Formats: sequence, structure tokens, C-alpha cells
Amino acid sequence: MELFFLFLLIALMAFALGSGYPVAFALPGSAIITVVLAAASGYVFAGDSSAFFYQGGPETWLTAGVTNFRGVYWEAERDTLIAIPLFVFMGIMLQRSRIAEDLLVTMAQLFGPVRGGLGISVVFVGALLAATTGIVGATVVAMGLISLPAMLRNNYSHPLATGTIAASGTLGQIIPPSIVLIILADQLASAADQAGTARKALHKTLTGELTMPSEFDVTSTSAGEMFLGALLPGLVLVGIYILFIAVIAFVRPKSAPTVPYDGKFDARFAMKVFLALVPPLALILIVLGSIIMGIATVNQAGAIGAAGALVMAGYRLRAGQARQYWPAILSLLSVLAIAIITQINPVNIKNVATSADAIALVLSIIAVAGLLAGLIWSGIRALRIENTLQGVMVETAKTTSLVFIILIGAAMLTAAFRGFGGEELVRDFLTGMPGGFWAQFVIVMLVIFVLGFFLDFIEISVVVVPIVAPILLADPNANITAVWLGVMIGLNIQTSFLTPPFGFALFYLRGVAPAAVRTISMYKGVVPFIGLQLLALFIVAYSPSLVNYLPLSISLTSETAPPPVNPKLQHCIEANLLPTYQAKEQAILSAIRSARTIDLSALPAKDQKELSGSFDKAEKTFELVAAIAAAQQAIAKSEPDYRPLHIEVREIQKTINDHEAEISALQRDLRGISDINAEDGLKSRIEQLKSEIGELKSSISKNWEQAHKDFTALLQSEKRARLAYRRNVDNAYKPVKELLTALGATEALAGMRPDIAALRAFIDNNPMPASAEQAGAVLERLRDIEDTRSIQSELSKVRRALRGRNPSKEDALSALDKALEVYDEELSWKMAASSNVLPKLAEYEAAIRSTIGLRQQNRLPDNFAADVAGCMSDHRDLTLYF
Repeated sequence: MELFFLFLLIALMAFALGSGYPVAFALPGSAIITVVLAAASGYVFAGDSSAFFYQGGPETWLTAGVTNFRGVYWEAERDTLIAIPLFVFMGIMLQRSRIAEDLLVTMAQLFGPVRGGLGISVVFVGALLAATTGIVGATVVAMGLISLPAMLRNNYSHPLATGTIAASGTLGQIIPPSIVLIILADQLASAADQAGTARKALHKTLTGELTMPSEFDVTSTSAGEMFLGALLPGLVLVGIYILFIAVIAFVRPKSAPTVPYDGKFDARFAMKVFLALVPPLALILIVLGSIIMGIATVNQAGAIGAAGALVMAGYRLRAGQARQYWPAILSLLSVLAIAIITQINPVNIKNVATSADAIALVLSIIAVAGLLAGLIWSGIRALRIENTLQGVMVETAKTTSLVFIILIGAAMLTAAFRGFGGEELVRDFLTGMPGGFWAQFVIVMLVIFVLGFFLDFIEISVVVVPIVAPILLADPNANITAVWLGVMIGLNIQTSFLTPPFGFALFYLRGVAPAAVRTISMYKGVVPFIGLQLLALFIVAYSPSLVNYLPLSISLTSETAPPPVNPKLQHCIEANLLPTYQAKEQAILSAIRSARTIDLSALPAKDQKELSGSFDKAEKTFELVAAIAAAQQAIAKSEPDYRPLHIEVREIQKTINDHEAEISALQRDLRGISDINAEDGLKSRIEQLKSEIGELKSSISKNWEQAHKDFTALLQSEKRARLAYRRNVDNAYKPVKELLTALGATEALAGMRPDIAALRAFIDNNPMPASAEQAGAVLERLRDIEDTRSIQSELSKVRRALRGRNPSKEDALSALDKALEVYDEELSWKMAASSNVLPKLAEYEAAIRSTIGLRQQNRLPDNFAADVAGCMSDHRDLTLYF
């Protein structure tokens, strides 16, 4: 019965959407009706409202709905969705204020004299408009109204003109900042969590190990990472479009003729190009740049974009009138003033310590007031002139409300789909397909492609992605990243927007195109661009680094970059380091030999022993690197013969596990059934499954146990070799680093003696509570100096003697004498070592810092981070580890 209600759910949704019922109500409505019918049927016919649910019941579905509702609107971790209305406002404001129109007209005049230049300008402007709003309909309509008449007047081929406009208008799906990327990031973040849990369970089931190495975790995503990941594929797509139009113009000049400009290319025209192109381009660069550089979050960047669009609308709506640019100039000067002030003297309203801080704070307040005045001034203009601001706000509210209502409705539908076992059916279907991950991926992409004929990107993102994404992300064979999957889905959705006869972009363009342009011409025009989009899809699928490299590179070079000791980085760090050891072996060994000649007699015996041991470990590094290489070669030699057997047996074992899970479910059902016929049917199915399990077990190769044992031993050997190498280089570098840090603080330590010595007079002349506070203050200053633990220990005894149960000045002074004695000893050897040991040890540390000492650095060097990002950008096959 669960399958019947699952079919009913899908049928109701399809009927509602096909009849033109609003999507925002079709999704939750079909879920509510189906759940109510299933609960009522279960109560009437089985006496249990949960009887016809695959898992849980109506209460579980309702709980899931409430959880999803709260997740969308109240979870602070999902505040990325706040960026949606900001970016929508930005795009609509630029269109309503005719800035987009100016951009199209000016670019057409600039590129028109070039063969195919008008078409190229349409693609260029389409890319810029895509970077201001992700709303396909608005972009296609705007470009159709502005550029299509110009292209037709200048004898452009109807198919080429319409195809160029429709394809360029869909760029907003993939070029950031895009609404679809924000929604996909939100959905994929949840999917990645589910996939991570599933992968850990799979690893435990197949290997028997309780924990899975963190380097095998599923890589999640965020809106900022999605923007970064989509940037290069979007630019590749724009480049392919422009190249195609240029080739068509060269091969068939009559299809894309030149469009001479009647005016002059003088200073006035240059200023016109500057004012039309630079402000929107600068706004886009600021919005994306602030995200890429880590200066602003996606929400903050959206606010910047909305404010910038309002300022630009303030001067464009008053074109040709007096004081046209005054609000914009005031806003720009205020922003520049804030930037200069904060650069000269950082402003912190909670920490105004000097007169310079006070002056900087006052000037910053004045600059912020100027910026607010510019924004309010621009807003008043936008409100008064053609009531533009109100229209933009209404459209933004409508679009945003539609998005969030669909999010809630889709969450309800997805919960019902899972409640009736739909997710299990999809998982069984996909995982049971021959061909592994790529067969599953192709099927999913085909389904999304077809759904794009009928559904908007929002529905696809919030209905399909939560169901299929966890399955694809959990598969260790491909080990794809959520960013790559999101960009691939975005490109796919964009392609389906163009496909005849249902492509949404075609409907939008048909609505504004003149009757002289036949629909068949539009269909002919988009076909080449569909092929170009599929080409881009294959390029991104074949080269995942186009998506993954930029987010990883920014992450590894940012201020918040993970340290090199992070487990997830080790595979790629070592992949880049091991060849380096071979190339620099003689130089590193020479540095080690030179370090051994350092006179360590000034150091304490413990430090001498640790430092000498670190030199031994440094020399041993090359032996351990060779062990890793040997283990890798052994695995590479055995892998071709073992891999097919591993894949075959794991597929059989997965089928066995599925059968055993089904048997457990059937046995649970047996306990609640009183109908003899139904009971016999369930028992028959259980026996059939047990028989199939026996056949499956007997089909496993007899060589499997030994082959698996041997190959697992090779993997464990490599793991032990890598762990031995990591422990060795850490122990080889830490003593060097710690000693250099301690010697580097010698001057600061020398400056502490007057403070420590002054404690004697303070203790003699003041009450013990005050003396304890003073000793604590000196102790706190001492804690800021590296490697002073022994002195701190003695000073702590001074403070305890002054504030213990039986405080005693005599005990405190005695402890102070001991502290001074320890201090003098510490300072003495450090002063001597600073002259004899420090210079040569610093040379040695510099020689091994980027190899043996790399794991102990605070962050990866930028050049090495780029190499690691390149390694991590390619998907690593983890099949043999599961």
C-alpha cells in the first residue's frame, strides 16, 4: 500500500502542476491530501493510522514538516537564504532604473562595427546582467525588448538573434551571484550531512572499523563556495558563446553583419561607455570580490549590492537634470573616507584608548552619516520618480515570498515522499544500476534535464536535490564534492531552460518577440546553444578542477585557512612533498650536517638531548619517505588484479545487506498481522530472500578472503608508513621551533627582571592581598613570554603563599628568592645561546621549514597551497578503502 500512496502523491502533484495550479500550493497540497488519505485508510482498514506508511506515520510527517519549517526560517546556521531578497532587489532595481538598457545600447554601439559584434555585445551584457540577478524571465524579457529589435533591424539571422538572446538570458542560472546557487548551496549542505552519515555507516559495515578517517568525509558547501565554484564554468560558457558567434559571423557574414555607429568615437562617447559600463561592472566586482577575498559573507555582499544598485538608480533616474550625480558622489566619497580612516587607524568603538582613536571614531561616524545620507537621498529619488522604489520593493517581496513558500511546500512534499518509502526506492534503483556512480549520475542529470521542461529551478532544487544528492555524495567511488555537484545541476537546469518546446526562456522570448519572428526560428536558434551548454557540461564533468580549484585555493590561502596538520590535507600535501624530498635531498642533508656542528653546550642537558635527537629524526625522514613510496608501488602493482574482484564482491555484499534489511522489516510486519493469507505471503517472501542470500554468498569468489586480506595488509602498510613519517617530521621540527621561539623572546624576558625584583619591596610595604594581586599581574605578563614555565611555577608559589589559608610573607619572600634564582639561570643560558646557537639554528630551520617542518606551520605557503588545491580539486576514488 505504501507504493500506492507514493504513486498517488506523485500523480496529485503532476496533475496540480499540469492544470496550472500555483506551485507554492501544489507541492504541500498534494502532500497533505496523500498523508491524510493514507492515515485515514490505515485507521479504517488496519486499525493503525501508521499502517500504510513505510516509516513512521502522520505524526512523524507532521514533526518533520515543523522541523523543516523551523529550519528554513529560524535556524541561524541557514541565514544564507537572507541573501535572496537582497540579490533580487539588486537585479530588479538595475532593470527598472534602465541601467541595464543603457548597458545594452552602449555595448551594441561599441561592438557593432565588428562582424558579429552586436551578438557578442548581447552575450557580454547577458553575462553582466546574470551577475546582478539570477531571474531568467526578467533578463530574457529585458534583452528581448531592447536588443532583438536592433538585431532584426540590422538584418541578423532570426535563429541566431533569438538563440543568442535566449541563451544569454539563462546565464543568470550559473554566473554568481545567482539565486539558484544560493538555494542549491542550502539544499546541498543538508544533503552533505546525510551523505556523511551514510558513508560512515557504509565504511563501518564493509570494513568493520568503528570510525572512518576524517579525510574520507563528504565535503560540504556554502553559498560563497558555490559562487566561487560556478565562476570559472560560467566564464567558460560565456567564452564558448562568444567564440561560436564570432565563427558564425566569419563563416556566414550575412547572418551577423556589422552595425556601423552613426556617431563619433570621441571623448563624449568614451564617457558614455564609461558611465554605462564601469558602475555596474564595479558593483559586480565589489560584490563578488568581497566574497572571494573573505571580506564579506554572502549576506553582507548582497546588502552591498542592494545599496549600490539603489545609489546607481538615484543618478540614472534623474538623467540629464541638475545635481544628477550628487548622491552618488556623496556615497562614494563617504566609502573612500571610511576605507582611508580604517586603514590609517583601525576603529573600535569599544576600545578608544588614545586621542588618535577618538579622532578616527568621530571621522568614521561623519563618513557613515554621509553614506546614509547618500543612500536616503537616492532612495527618495527612486521613490519619487515613476514610483520606481515601490515597484521594485513589491516585485522583490513577491519573488522572495514565492521562493520561501516553495521551500516550505517542497519540504512537506519531500517528507511525505520519504514517509511512503520513495527515497528508499530511488536509492535502490540508483545503487542497483550497473555502471556504478557515473551511471547513477547520468540518470539523475537526465531526470533533472527533463524536469526542467516543466518545473522552475526552485522546484527542482528543493524537490529533487534533497532526494538524489545524498545518494550521489555518499558514493565513495567518485567521492565528488557538493560544490561540483551543485554547479553541474545548475548548468543542467540552465540547459533545460532552452530546450524546445517547453523551455521557459523560449516562452519568455516568444512573449516579447514580434510576429515576424516565427517560433520555429527560435527553436532552430537555440539548438546550437543547447549543444554548447552540453559541451560546457561535459568539460566541467571531465575537469572538476574548474569548479573545485577556486574555492579550495581561496580557503587554503585565507586568514582562516586550516593548518597543514589538518588530516584532510595530508594526502595532497604528501603527494606534493614526496617528490620534493627527492629533489632537495642533498640540500636538506647538508643543512642537517651543518646543524650538527652547532655548539649546544650553552643549552640545558634536556634541550641538548632533544635537539640532537631532532637531527637524527630529520635524517631518518628520507628512509620513511622511501617506505611510503615502496608501499604505494606495492598497492599500484596489486590494484589492477584486485579492483575488479573488490567491486564485484562489494556489490554482492550490498545486495545481501539490502535483503537482510528487507527480511528484518518483513519480520516486524509479521508480528502485527492477523490475516493468515497475508502472513503466508510474507513468510514466502522471507524464504525467497533467504534463498537468494544463500545463492549470493555462494557466488562470491573463493579467492576473495585471501585477496582482500592481502590487499588490506598493503593498505595498512601504507597507512603505517605515512603515520610513521608524520610522527617523525613533527618530532624532528618541534624542538627546533620551540627553541627558536624561546630564544627569540630572550630580550622580552630580560626586561622582566626589574618587575620580578620589585616584588620584594612591594611585599614588604603592602598588605598581603595587594601583594598577591601584584604578583599575579607580574605572572600574567610573564605568561605572554614563550618558554617561561619554570619561572611561572615559582612565581605561582609566591602568590599562593600570600593568599593561601595561612598566608606568610616569609614563605612568599623565600619563594621569590627561588623564582629569581630560576630566572637568572634561565636568562643566563638563553643569553649565551642567543649568541652561539640562534643564528645557525635559524638557518637550519629555514632550510627545512617547507619540507620537514611544513606540518607544524600555522598555514600553508601560498605557492604550496596552490599545488595542494590543485591536487584536492580532482575527485579521489576511495573505492578500495570501503
